[in-house]
Amino acid sequence: MNTAIHETVLHTLDGRATSFGTYAGKVLLVVNTASQCGFTPQYAGLEQLYKDYAARGFAVLGFPCNQFGAQEPGDSAEIAAFCEKNYGVSFPMFARIDVNGANAHPLFTWLKENARGVLGSESIKWNFTKFLLDRDGNVVQRYAPTTSPAALAQDIERLLDA
Repeated sequence: MNTAIHETVLHTLDGRATSFGTYAGKVLLVVNTASQCGFTPQYAGLEQLYKDYAARGFAVLGFPCNQFGAQEPGDSAEIAAFCEKNYGVSFPMFARIDVNGANAHPLFTWLKENARGVLGSESIKWNFTKFLLDRDGNVVQRYAPTTSPAALAQDIERLLDA
């Protein structure tokens, strides 16, 4: 595990600064999200995974991104209100970031380096790309936006039981 990634600063939707290290020792599902995407209903499945497994040391970390079809145009307050009102999201959500390009957040740069996509590509192709990390902070799997949260349950359980 690259311990430098633990020092990476994250800003919550309400503006608080924290670090990725806050989640050390947990099984994590890191997801780039958007409120106006065809995959937006996956918020419900992500919330269900969080509710089902949080007590066992699991967390979903949501990172809104406006790089794909401008499908996350709102500010932090609008994103928070949308997620709560429409999907009851209680898992940690962070301030909107870029996941690709020169301004990509360091966390996503690291995730992409450690779990390449189709045909070895590094860039994220769309909203709701998911990265599953084990308790040691190793990226175990990268999932396409089309992969439903429910389809990840078995992989999450295996890591929680390890």
